[in-house]
Amino acid sequence: MSDNCLTIAVDGPAASGKGTLSRRLARHFGLAYLDTGSLYRAAALKALDNNVALDDEAAVAALAETFEAELLDDPRLRERGVGEAASRIAGLTEVRNALLTFQRKVAYSAPGAVLDGRDIGTVVCPDAQVKLFVTASVDERARRRHKEMAEKDPMVTLTDIKADILRRDARDSSRDAAPLLQATDAHLLDTTNLDIETAMNAAVSLINSVLAEKR
Repeated sequence: MSDNCLTIAVDGPAASGKGTLSRRLARHFGLAYLDTGSLYRAAALKALDNNVALDDEAAVAALAETFEAELLDDPRLRERGVGEAASRIAGLTEVRNALLTFQRKVAYSAPGAVLDGRDIGTVVCPDAQVKLFVTASVDERARRRHKEMAEKDPMVTLTDIKADILRRDARDSSRDAAPLLQATDAHLLDTTNLDIETAMNAAVSLINSVLAEKR
């Protein structure tokens, strides 16, 4: 990490608002943005497309090392099934290691970057200058994800989405490889009752405060 590089780590559970917030923070501070979850979704999609078993750690890791960048723009990445598959392979140590170098290259290239995911502040960028942990209640996260998914699939139910989120929370928090945790030096931002503008203002204020303390 160099003095002219600002790395902001944003972690949190699914549908907490961390992605939308991170994209806006990147624009605000003039930094690159990386949705690390999209890397796992891309690797999962490639495994599904190639009929590779999701529990075949070596095979999925090999795909993760060679996936094409164009896959990150594939609209299928946002499909419910791909998200479930991504959550499954994210618990595989070899897969995480395969994607680690790419994430760190983005994070530590000037002028810096905002990365969002599950283990950015604890594993990928433990020395990030600023760390946020963005969360929200399960019910609010389910409502947000249902609103997003219902536009593509009117048959999806709020009950199903909530069940998906609870399964992902349990899987992400209990896995052996880089579980979802709030870093000890991360600042908690609960967005349950915040709209995006209010959440953004709160995040910018937190980041500016942390950076001022480090000067």
